[in-house]
Amino acid sequence: MTANIPAIPLGDAHHDAEAEYREEHLMLDPRPREEMNNMVLESMRDKSLSFWVTAGVLGMLVAVALFGAWGYMIANGMGVTGIRRPVFWGVFIANFVFWIGISHAGTFVSAILRVFKAEFRRPFTRAAELMTTFGLAAAGLYPLIHLGRTWRFYWMIPYPNQRWLWPNFHSPLVWDMIAITTYLLSSTMYLYLPLIPDLAMARDHSEGWAKKIYGWLAMGWRGTEAEFRHLNTAINIFAFAIIPVMFSVHTIVAWDFAVSKVVGWHSTVFGPYFVTGAILSGVSAVTMVLALIRGTMKNMKYFIRPEHFDALGKLVLIFSMSWGYFFFNDFNLEWYGGEAAGHAVMEYHTKGPLAWIWYGMLIANLIIPWATLWNKNVRRNPWAMFVIGFIINLGMYAERYMIVTFVLSRGRMPFDWGWYKPSLVELAISLGSIALFLFLYVVASRLIPLVPVWEVQEGQLAHTLRKIGRATVISVSELE
Repeated sequence: MTANIPAIPLGDAHHDAEAEYREEHLMLDPRPREEMNNMVLESMRDKSLSFWVTAGVLGMLVAVALFGAWGYMIANGMGVTGIRRPVFWGVFIANFVFWIGISHAGTFVSAILRVFKAEFRRPFTRAAELMTTFGLAAAGLYPLIHLGRTWRFYWMIPYPNQRWLWPNFHSPLVWDMIAITTYLLSSTMYLYLPLIPDLAMARDHSEGWAKKIYGWLAMGWRGTEAEFRHLNTAINIFAFAIIPVMFSVHTIVAWDFAVSKVVGWHSTVFGPYFVTGAILSGVSAVTMVLALIRGTMKNMKYFIRPEHFDALGKLVLIFSMSWGYFFFNDFNLEWYGGEAAGHAVMEYHTKGPLAWIWYGMLIANLIIPWATLWNKNVRRNPWAMFVIGFIINLGMYAERYMIVTFVLSRGRMPFDWGWYKPSLVELAISLGSIALFLFLYVVASRLIPLVPVWEVQEGQLAHTLRKIGRATVISVSELE
């Protein structure tokens, strides 16, 4: 089939135009396999002073801000948090929803784009898949943190306990436990399968204990035609299977709110609304991670190019529009036909003392992407995309914070209205979870190849320039 890319005109400037297209498109700029392998391995082995300082600072934050503050909370009780009546869900639940949303990045960017055969995904699928695993690792802590008595977590696990009682399946905690466990296991297996050939590549270029570890993880991979055929079959099966898991996980998170009778939460649109917001925040986070990888790791500018930020910028713009549709759908229905208590919640959002968060959310999630991402020059600028992705994730976190705390602050009865202010302990744990995500990513960048070299090489074999009539076009062959 022929790719939908403008034709290159023949003439005196033909060779210059061809060179320009090869520089712009990774799939048209192949290099020898050994050279590409060495480029990725060199980026893994680059353990400069800045790497150790970054890893050390992040590790310190994880130890002190996350586990230190969490231990302090366990020792002194939930009273050290800002959770009070009527707001019994606070920053911890907002963080949980946010990290689950970030985890959608890998599944969407890798699985869905693989199913639709989007070729631009090839060099950064692993970077996105790691976001899924590490985002779930951060999200999985918050149901335990929110319990307060963390050692009682076994009540959430769906198996008969020592009293032969099953957990209460009406509890959202049990739903979240099942959803997170299922998604974490499936996404980790989906991350591991495409990693096998690159682990074998690292094995063949390593010595000593590293060679043994990579060899054990590569499971005897030799790169035969039969192995690649079986691997592609397994990856395709997982890609189709994990997509409904992705949608169901954040739908279950939405049901944590929607199945209740709380005014402002009881909405049938919460399922697709949450899923769309999760993909928006996840893809925006991918652009941030790719900009950091490209700017801080050796040789990554060859693999991650402006064309990839351009494609991701279009996806961010599409999902920003989709999120805006679901947001105003939910808002307008409550405004038009809602009861008095619902109008009180809306007024608190739009006119209360924290209304600036609501307006800032709309600016971050709608106005800024709509005003910038229509421009190709902005989309192709990695650091501009980093800033836009950061702003969108601030807006998406503000949305989760408001859904959790603003709604609970205004109940049906005015005498039960309250105010929520997160404590330093909650803020420290929140900062620690961000540090945990970044720390895992920094460490992984030196342990495994962040670029799936074999997928890039496969795509370069499939892409060719050929003449059709008086024009030269880019064609993509179907690889079996």
